[in-house]
Amino acid sequence: MNGGLKTEAGGRMAEAGGLKTEAGNQMAARQISSFRDLRVYQAAIELQPMVFEISKSWSREEKFSLIDQVRRSSRAIGANLAESWAKRKYPLHFVSKLTDADGELQETSHWLTTALACGYITDAVHTELQSNLKEIGKMLGKMMSMPEKFSRAA
Repeated sequence: MNGGLKTEAGGRMAEAGGLKTEAGNQMAARQISSFRDLRVYQAAIELQPMVFEISKSWSREEKFSLIDQVRRSSRAIGANLAESWAKRKYPLHFVSKLTDADGELQETSHWLTTALACGYITDAVHTELQSNLKEIGKMLGKMMSMPEKFSRAA
């Protein structure tokens, strides 16, 4: 076992009981065979249609500015996670792509705050989306702090 994770055939990773949360509780074992299995990726994918739906009702004047920007950045979070997974053999490259995902997350946060300032979304919608972004950011931060847990054998 390597740091709480088991490497399986084909470079697959499984979270084992050796990883502990801050409260000291053991995390459930879980198979990770693709970036699609990562909770952070799933959360990023869930965010995309939310952003798309809310931006449908925004001013047509924003089509090639705010709407395109927030849709692009929200979609790039998951895209960068997918790229990071492909580069996990090299921890520095892996972290670099995770940092790109975090940058897109921060950009999405900015554009949503701009939408709030322009009156396109309510405080409640803004708060909900920012909460989702914060959770994704926490997961990205954990991954960046321990890239060796995700690296695969050569």
